[in-house]
Amino acid sequence: MAKIFLTDTTLRDGSHTVSHKFSPDDVKKITLALDTAGIDIIEVGHGDGLTGSTVNYGFGDYDDFEIVKAASSVVKNAKLAVLLIPGIGTVEDLKKAQECGATAVRVATHVTEADVSAQHIKAAKKMGLFTVGFLMMAHMSSVETIVEEAKKMESYGADVIYCTDSAGAMLPVNVKEKISALVQNLSIPVGHHSHNNLGLAIGNSLAAIEAGATYIDGSLSGLGAGAGNTATDVLVAVLNKMKYDHNADLFKTMDASTNALVPILESKGLKSNINLETMILGYAGCYSSFLLHSRRAAERFNVDVRDIIIELGKRKAVGGQEDWIIEVASDLAKLKNK
Repeated sequence: MAKIFLTDTTLRDGSHTVSHKFSPDDVKKITLALDTAGIDIIEVGHGDGLTGSTVNYGFGDYDDFEIVKAASSVVKNAKLAVLLIPGIGTVEDLKKAQECGATAVRVATHVTEADVSAQHIKAAKKMGLFTVGFLMMAHMSSVETIVEEAKKMESYGADVIYCTDSAGAMLPVNVKEKISALVQNLSIPVGHHSHNNLGLAIGNSLAAIEAGATYIDGSLSGLGAGAGNTATDVLVAVLNKMKYDHNADLFKTMDASTNALVPILESKGLKSNINLETMILGYAGCYSSFLLHSRRAAERFNVDVRDIIIELGKRKAVGGQEDWIIEVASDLAKLKNK
């Protein structure tokens, strides 16, 4: 199976959710956590891309260049990406973003308008940026049209082409059909970006991977426009269970949500849509009613509740064996203190 590369869009698509009000300090905390977790590409900036802070799209509290500088000051391993929509952002804006620390750009057009990206993709490649062609609202066009438009972006020099479900309107069968066609007709990697408006973001991301996509988008706790994006933290768990090769660490990705993103959301009066403790139950195959008991045991023995749940899954504990939770927690505490 091909290696999967993850792009996290919490600090760009997720910016819609907070009305484009992530501060530079917020950006530093979340970027550092994502970078530590092994995410390959971290996208930052206004939800509508470089210089999207306008009356049409909503004003942000900070300009994109401040945000890019903040992220760049802490990132060590990941590519740092910005989104550029021709007609909103310009090549000059992209040059400034690169000066501030951006190392990648996703040039986004409507699915039938790839030709307007030529100048921007060519300029990005000349600047040495990792460059993605991002075809938005892909549900609106036929397979033949998407392939035709993708080939244009490929000819301009894009490193990756994305089939983007901006409306969260696609079904897994649609994703598989369109991604398969792109994989068969392009000589560069293919990516997919899902929204969860039909509750299919994870399913559609898997359908894309099965069809040959190797670049997949997510955001912490699924934060994003509409119902949100594929949840990066859940996606990492699913990829692990399916034994796909990737660079992200599950617990550190979860911690990026729990310890970095969630406190920032709460400070803005918002909540996360994802309960990562319950996700770990599914990941481990652990009996659902064990969660409360595991929380208590974790607190009593000062161990990570996730380790308890995963160990219970390994031991194949079933309902009626709640007393085993205490033994597991005690065993983990002893190992921790050795």
